[in-house]
Amino acid sequence: MNPDFSKIKRKSAVVLLLSMVIFTLSGWAFIKSDMETGPYKFIYPANFGNRINVPDDNPSTKEGVYLGRMLFYEKSLSANNTISCANCHQQARAFTDGRSFSTGVDNVPTSRNSMSLTNLLWTRKFFWDGRAGSLEEQAAFPLTNPHEMGQSLDVSANKLAESSVYHQLFKIVYGDEAITGDRIVKAITQFERTLISCNSHYDQYLRNTYQPTPQELKGLALFMNAPQPQTGIRGANCAHCHGGVKNYMELFHNNGLDSIPKDAGIETLTGLSSDRGRFKAPTLRNIALTAPYMHDGRFKTLAEVVDHYSDHVEESASLSSFIRGVSNETGGRSLNLRPDEKKELIAFLNMLTDSTFITDPRFSDPHLLPVQKFKQSSK
Repeated sequence: MNPDFSKIKRKSAVVLLLSMVIFTLSGWAFIKSDMETGPYKFIYPANFGNRINVPDDNPSTKEGVYLGRMLFYEKSLSANNTISCANCHQQARAFTDGRSFSTGVDNVPTSRNSMSLTNLLWTRKFFWDGRAGSLEEQAAFPLTNPHEMGQSLDVSANKLAESSVYHQLFKIVYGDEAITGDRIVKAITQFERTLISCNSHYDQYLRNTYQPTPQELKGLALFMNAPQPQTGIRGANCAHCHGGVKNYMELFHNNGLDSIPKDAGIETLTGLSSDRGRFKAPTLRNIALTAPYMHDGRFKTLAEVVDHYSDHVEESASLSSFIRGVSNETGGRSLNLRPDEKKELIAFLNMLTDSTFITDPRFSDPHLLPVQKFKQSSK
């Protein structure tokens, strides 16, 4: 071999190695210098209250939220590298997926409808049956469930460890480069707690910056009122489950879907027959975007939902008491809303749509953006 050529090859190899080192170090410096760090400040209206739920062992930081957002949209966390958390929780649908039942890596439908990830900062019971007592516990389930993302946390950690970017991010967030299942879950939940929806027309009305239409105001009154036919007060009786400014009260009810519930609901956990067919009442925030409805996605439209509560509640031994026999007509056995009242109620429910929430770039897929552009937009 030509000696000069050998020298050139050696020099080229050295240059290439140095270039790689410089590139890696510059990438680290870029991420570290361009990323905001420090405690994450949650911003929400005062009327939402400060009974927030952030565990002591997983404080929210700006860098942790950044990593969590990356992982929320990371498909390598699934067994076939095609599914991320965002498949079942799409921003445009207020973090639902538009299906009665989601399908995971094995294409087998889940047993219940995918719930919206909205205003979880205040939530204490998760899933339709409330079986998870923390957001961290909830997040671990779909990651490892064989019918959802179908991969152990250890395997997920090993796959992420193949990426130098994740090594850098985990070091920024946790102080060292160790990538573990526990850290993956904690980062994802840090991001999920930032998914706060508080700028709907209803919120603007409460701030005196939006004037509802007459139809919306009538719908609001129906929503808040329980029927009192003896005094002429008409109502849709919604506030029992969905009252308060967040339209969510973390209650569990049998809302009369079936006389013999096909899904036992929280009875599976409590063993109490009085809990048969009881499910968590979900938030109504962005409800116009989160069809289909109920734990089994049986209703495709809000009109069907309103019709159910008005005219088709099924009697059963475990039917929630405030639903049984409530009517706008003296002696009536169902709610009996008029056609115009149903339209008014739906008009109010549409007031709960928060267009800024579903378009907020802080919640979008960071993998679709150039790194530098994302860094700038996150500040």
